[in-house]
Amino acid sequence: MDLFYAILGFVVTVGILVTVHEFGHFWVARRLGVKVLRFSVGFGKPLWVYQSGPDATEYVIGAIPLGGYVKMLDEREGQVAEDDLCRAFNRQSLSIRLSVVLAGPLCNLLFAVFAYWAMFTTGINGVKPLIMEVDQGSLAAQAGLVPNDTILSVGSRTVHSWEAAMQAIVDKAFIENAIPMVVRRENGLDAQLSLNLASITLDDLTGNKFFHAVGAYPPSPHRTTIIGWVDPEGAARRAGLSKGDRIIAAGRESFSDWNAWRKFVRRHPGKTLEVQIERRNLPMVVTIRPDPIKTKTGTIGFIGAAADRPTAQSLEDYQREFYITERYSPLTAFGHALTQTVNTSLLTVRMLWKILTLEASVKNLSGPISIAKYAGTAVQIGTAKFLQLLAILSVSIGILNLLPIPVLDGGHIMYYCIEFVKGKPLSEEAQSAGQRVGITVLVGLMGLVLFNDFVRLFG
Repeated sequence: MDLFYAILGFVVTVGILVTVHEFGHFWVARRLGVKVLRFSVGFGKPLWVYQSGPDATEYVIGAIPLGGYVKMLDEREGQVAEDDLCRAFNRQSLSIRLSVVLAGPLCNLLFAVFAYWAMFTTGINGVKPLIMEVDQGSLAAQAGLVPNDTILSVGSRTVHSWEAAMQAIVDKAFIENAIPMVVRRENGLDAQLSLNLASITLDDLTGNKFFHAVGAYPPSPHRTTIIGWVDPEGAARRAGLSKGDRIIAAGRESFSDWNAWRKFVRRHPGKTLEVQIERRNLPMVVTIRPDPIKTKTGTIGFIGAAADRPTAQSLEDYQREFYITERYSPLTAFGHALTQTVNTSLLTVRMLWKILTLEASVKNLSGPISIAKYAGTAVQIGTAKFLQLLAILSVSIGILNLLPIPVLDGGHIMYYCIEFVKGKPLSEEAQSAGQRVGITVLVGLMGLVLFNDFVRLFG
């Protein structure tokens, strides 16, 4: 069933985002007088073709749902009738060509605003930004955070959920190490604190690593000691632990839930532990050595494993007590949507820059398999979560397409900038050479993200 939702989510997600992007090129080209021959969602053999309009434009759905294109009349791609020369793309002014190329990424950003707006008007569930647990000696403890604190704001940004608080902290971490926060204590009084992240890297703040790196944890449903996920590069994998294993005991301690096991691991960094587990109802003993993770106030153990899904009853109780729903009027939602789109765009640009300057790992890049997984999960959770994913991916597509890589929109923009400076277009030979370089870069990038996907999937 998960595979079905992953495939469904991927096809629908890519179909929507590609259509949005290519529609930007298509609509502006038509408005500015460029003749459009084909609008295709997907590559390869056409599964569906419809011809319409005064230009007999073909609307196509291709067999390979990994992109799309808008084919315009162009002398570089074939003979053009004398009467149509004025409508050929290559005959247009620099400003028109630039407008057509920019329209795709811009349409993605506008769609992100719409998707966020729809998400906020529909209402999206989140976990209250309540701190349930703080590790002794952690960065959170050093900042003065204590259990039952509720995070009210990070920097100048008010937050209503843990997800919003995490994004705000990561956003600020790109700019400064000391993160100002306001929390509400259990007694109702507010306190201003500063969370210092100088001792950790941006990679430490990705995914579930965030909580371990900071040392503060949100409310969570009761989870058994059954392993649901194993980091392919972590100590758990090296010890031979795998999904489905149940942790029973280590030394003289036995564990009734995941939190007890996690605390035990954190107290034993770098120490060799004999751990009793159960695998397919058979008792076993494995030897594991938690990776020592240095924090500013000490060293903690980390094995790179997460608990399996909670039981239905546990999840229901958890949602009733700790879930909140963010829902706004259409006008207020529009303001939040604009802000969220700007924040997501800035985060994307900053992360790309950190990766390009080797300050963040390329392991953070995801490919189609990861997108399918996220899309499948979002489809199962509900409309609001799916809209949020669409918005995030639409921003990513818009910004990635602006990179100055030939083949991408940003590559064409780079050519047009050179043309503006020189007063004439680059030679066909130079553009062809650039195209070959661009294709090589994209193939290499696709190989990298697929490798990352397979490592996450199979370890």
